[in-house]
Amino acid sequence: MSVDTSATVAERFEELYGAAPEGVWAAPGRVNLIGEHTDYNDGFVMPFALPHTAVAAVSRRDDGLLRLHSADIEGGIVELRVDDLAPESDRNWTAYPAGVVWALRQAGHAVTGADIHLASTVPAGAGLSSSAALEVVVALALSDLYDLGLKGWQLARLCQRAENVYVGAPVGIMDQTASACCRAGHALFLDTRDLSQKQIPFDLAAEGMRLLVVDTQVKHSHSEGEYGKRRAGCEKGAALLGVDALRDIAYDDLDAALGRLGDDEEVRRLVRHVVTEDQRVERVVALLESGETRAIGPVLTEGHASLRDDFRISCPELDLVVDTALAGGALGARMTGGGFGGSAIVLAEEADVETVTKAVEEAFAAAGYAAPRVFGAVPAAGARRVG
Repeated sequence: MSVDTSATVAERFEELYGAAPEGVWAAPGRVNLIGEHTDYNDGFVMPFALPHTAVAAVSRRDDGLLRLHSADIEGGIVELRVDDLAPESDRNWTAYPAGVVWALRQAGHAVTGADIHLASTVPAGAGLSSSAALEVVVALALSDLYDLGLKGWQLARLCQRAENVYVGAPVGIMDQTASACCRAGHALFLDTRDLSQKQIPFDLAAEGMRLLVVDTQVKHSHSEGEYGKRRAGCEKGAALLGVDALRDIAYDDLDAALGRLGDDEEVRRLVRHVVTEDQRVERVVALLESGETRAIGPVLTEGHASLRDDFRISCPELDLVVDTALAGGALGARMTGGGFGGSAIVLAEEADVETVTKAVEEAFAAAGYAAPRVFGAVPAAGARRVG
């Protein structure tokens, strides 16, 4: 977060609320390198933070009033009372920051109100965790201001509860943990069961490669039905197999497990994706730690095929990105995020970036799709105070 941006947010806060904020905080969006739809199955994920952030200028209040304003959404200041906050009472953008306040108070933290001004450069609906960034930046600001001393994983848990219960979206823990805990220059190997973390160095530029994010401009919403259906199907599979979560099915035991599911083909597909995806995360970690970075490309592509064919959450635009990038010489490509739209990632040699980008843009134009947004992704820092 640049000084200019944080200063601008602080200035706008003062215009809105009549006094300077007590501080300014930033929390990033994320790209998931590998490990999709494994987080709510107690599995493995490997995200890294983007330079794109949600920024919050915040001051405390002691009168029970929560005042919210966003630079990115038309409208004035929204006023709420903290005592009146209730799950699924709000279907607007304000549900995300208000949900964090609700979750903090539910956890026993005496948050008595706040003035908050928000601005974000994380593309909304692009599968890059814009909502998690919004939640985490508010949670970190309030933890600092109210001297709660919450660690990154604790902030993530609270933000997940806010989104699950208050907003009503059945998301896993990955997005919030990535925003709160990622480190610049690294990907985060996260075990979502116990939240143990390992920072894996991930410096593609040093090896002559780049990771591109291709935002298809197809919007999606986690709180809508298809995401929830996949989660329910995974839970059904775990129950039928007699395990707490699909994480407990070893890769070597997958065929036997699928056999026990009989002719329930939908559940079989979901189980197969989750078990093989966990194994793909472990393969990518091993390859990166052994210096075989280029070899992760085919693993990423395998992941896309699994999401497309077994989990069935891709879309024509995402498939076009992957197929076109690979045909243009990319080392690997896959959709990232919840699916049904959003973004894909492409691993390419630096020398091939321009060719791959042009090929994807031309393919979208030929198909009559809206022009995609393509940008390079470099692992950035997690949530922090910036002013």
